[in-house]
Amino acid sequence: MVQAFHGALASGNQAGATELLAPEVTIYESGYVERSRAEYAGHHLPEDIAFAKTATSKVLQQTERRDGNLAVVWAETETKAMIKGKVVRILGTETTLLQRTGDSWAIVHVHWSSRKPQ
Repeated sequence: MVQAFHGALASGNQAGATELLAPEVTIYESGYVERSRAEYAGHHLPEDIAFAKTATSKVLQQTERRDGNLAVVWAETETKAMIKGKVVRILGTETTLLQRTGDSWAIVHVHWSSRKPQ
């Protein structure tokens, strides 16, 4: 599901990305908080799609754990993107929490953090 979310961002599929998020999702990014799917869709999602469409990302390491109706995915990533006419390399960490309701899973929390390599 996390890969599907990133795939939707990279392909510009806003409806597909939001469909994977729980209505009450919380998203932490760069010290900011968005407290619902609607807030994210109306604020940061278009920027995230624009960035993902032009960036190349690879997962360096990923760990998953499922316990009953909750699952968590931790990932370390490397992203290359063109920002203000310059190619930049960004190292990132991502924690995604998913919750199962019935037979379906939804993303209920995402925490993104990134830095420039040293």
